[in-house]
Amino acid sequence: MENPPDQKDSSKEMLQPSSSRRRSRAKGGLLTMPFIIGNEAFEKVASYGLLQNMILYLMNDYRLGVAKAQTVLFMWVAATNFLPLVGAFLSDSYLGRFLTIAVASLSGFLGMVVLWLTAMLPQVKPSPCLATAGTNCSSATSSQLALLYSAFALISIGSGGIRPCSLAFGADQLDNKENPKNERVLESFFGWYYASSSVAVLIAFTVIVYIQDHLGWKIGFGIPAILMLLAGFLFVFASPLYVKRNVSKSLFTGLAQVAVAAYVNRKLSLLDHHDSNECYYRLKDSEVKAPSDKLRFINKACVIKNREEDLGSDGLALNPWRLCTTDKVEELKALVKVIPVWSTGIMMSINVSQNSFQLLQAKSMDRRLSSGSTFQIPAGSFGMFTIIALISWVVLYDRAILPLASKIQGRPVRVNVKIRMGLGLFISFLAMALSATVEHYRRKTAISQGLANNADATVNISAMWLVPQYVLHGLAEALTGIGQTEFFYTEFPKSMSSIAASLFGLGMAVANILASVILNAVKSSSKKGNVSWIEDNINKGHYDYYYWVLAILSFVNVIYYVVCSWSYGPTVDQVRNDKVNGVREEEEEEVVKLN
Repeated sequence: MENPPDQKDSSKEMLQPSSSRRRSRAKGGLLTMPFIIGNEAFEKVASYGLLQNMILYLMNDYRLGVAKAQTVLFMWVAATNFLPLVGAFLSDSYLGRFLTIAVASLSGFLGMVVLWLTAMLPQVKPSPCLATAGTNCSSATSSQLALLYSAFALISIGSGGIRPCSLAFGADQLDNKENPKNERVLESFFGWYYASSSVAVLIAFTVIVYIQDHLGWKIGFGIPAILMLLAGFLFVFASPLYVKRNVSKSLFTGLAQVAVAAYVNRKLSLLDHHDSNECYYRLKDSEVKAPSDKLRFINKACVIKNREEDLGSDGLALNPWRLCTTDKVEELKALVKVIPVWSTGIMMSINVSQNSFQLLQAKSMDRRLSSGSTFQIPAGSFGMFTIIALISWVVLYDRAILPLASKIQGRPVRVNVKIRMGLGLFISFLAMALSATVEHYRRKTAISQGLANNADATVNISAMWLVPQYVLHGLAEALTGIGQTEFFYTEFPKSMSSIAASLFGLGMAVANILASVILNAVKSSSKKGNVSWIEDNINKGHYDYYYWVLAILSFVNVIYYVVCSWSYGPTVDQVRNDKVNGVREEEEEEVVKLN
């Protein structure tokens, strides 16, 4: 890790003028937040603004069926959420966070330009259908789809570099261990960072979607490209203000070395070594003198069997694939420990990824605010209620609930992160159960009005019935999404901060792949004759049954989370709080004895 320039040589610093020292210390801090958060915000406005209505673009302009179009979107979102792990790896090990974000911004911009060209150039997509032609409409060719998919790929690469690094890069600017309120500052930063990103998504769901609905794809795709260009420019413009940390050697290589070393030394008995810290290999400046007792079989990777054979004259390991440092051992342990808890968030992400079906529902319903109104909420904008709920919870939790609870208790109060995650998963189950109930009512109403064969007709039922399920999804994501990000960041060593930030996105990637599998499995297994639960005509299908399948899986996932949370044991914050409470009790006992 690279220290800020003013920390390189304390003796030189004392000789510098005080004004020079103040200038060097000015790097980082709140001054950099508008540029970092702004970069991510513009990226989200652009990318989410494209995603929300994309199911309609694929079905109408590229003539893909609803199942195939949704599968394409699942794969695109999966790639967008998987690549942050690759971006985190490149950032932590090779490029550094600043360069990774800069290059990713360029890739995202190029992808959006290519997507804009698919709307501008008629020859790169199927020709329009002519009702008088008397023949079937032509479908997209392989080359046309290849160009479309290349646009998706470039956009995903851009998101893969920006999303994992922005959060960690922002934390780098604020992380000050000398500040006694550092933990509270970071917790507040995580919440407000997530809320700021959500405001960007809210703009995408309203302004960008409205433009696409009323001004067409050419302008609707062009504006996100301009915003992406602006995002990259603002971020690079503020380069002199940032604290930039040096990269370390390949993080994944170090984790692989620990796994190999633990396997090679698998027959080694730990009973002969656990009593002495001198038997463990660690660097001189390491704070980890001995590995923890959790996952003790991995400790075999850092046990020194024979100093003459294992260490060189400089004290370093001769073969890092047979002997690793205690720090590397603890990094792998931290990753292995969180995997079960991480996996519980996948089901919630599967539920959130059903937005394309919810768009088709909203499109078939009365989207007017009142019976006499002429304004209709765009079908793709209903996701804004999820974002509004998320932002409202962050503000209420951070500015009302916690301060009030702290005032009542007379001490700082925080709701344990594991409780928040579990509550969010349960709310996600409720959201899917409600979604199934509302869809059952919508479909029943459509059939009673004689619209079974007319998917384009408007059912005489208000689309406002969809709002409660969107709100529940927002609360679930606020609790579990923010909770998981905070959980990973605090449980991992600082060297793994970018990976910690990208794990939630990785869960969404896996979720979208599994969502595609579930979708196609339900479609094929539920097919009776020529009709299945998943049909292009939403009134003919049974999307309510599909939602009930997801609701049942969500309830099972809540039980799975309880088991994982219990088996994980106390978090870092819980251990720290227990120590603080123990010290406080000892001090109170001493006071009682003195009195």
